[in-house]
Amino acid sequence: MVQNILLFLIDIFFQLFGIALILRAWIYAIRLHPFNPYSQAILRVTDWLVQPIRRAIPASGRFDWPSIIACWISAIVYLLLTWLLAMGSLPSATSTVPLLLTGLLISLKWLFNVIVWITLIQAVLSWVNPLSPIMPVLYTLTAPLLDPIRRAMPRTGGLDFSPLILLVIAQVLMMVLSHLAFSTFGL
Repeated sequence: MVQNILLFLIDIFFQLFGIALILRAWIYAIRLHPFNPYSQAILRVTDWLVQPIRRAIPASGRFDWPSIIACWISAIVYLLLTWLLAMGSLPSATSTVPLLLTGLLISLKWLFNVIVWITLIQAVLSWVNPLSPIMPVLYTLTAPLLDPIRRAMPRTGGLDFSPLILLVIAQVLMMVLSHLAFSTFGL
């Protein structure tokens, strides 16, 4: 029972931290204003890991490589801790390549998890409180994903089905990534 509780806590902590790192990279990519209070919170939570990486690997173009690499490192540490708790020892050295690949798959799974939650929050708030202070931030985050879907879909009057399509796509991709991660590393 203690092992299950520890696995649950590790899962929650690393998913939230990985999501914060993904949001940091996303904020950088869409050029969200750094003085936005939501941006500031994410920067403060993740600076301790991203800044040392940034000294060695700079961001370039629209990619915040230090945040992306920090997310990948977090996913690898998450996998190692999960393996250690589940198996009682660290994986063998022959598992290094599958570990690195699975870390990438877990990071991508976290990315699609972010997409699901941001899209859901934006959809619910658009019905309940469209003037919420976070709506412009959510719109800025989701517009690059929803706009191509909106252009491809036929007009349906006042209903926008693009968030539903994006949710389905993200959920399917999360299922595929979970299957690939399990088959690659066995967790």
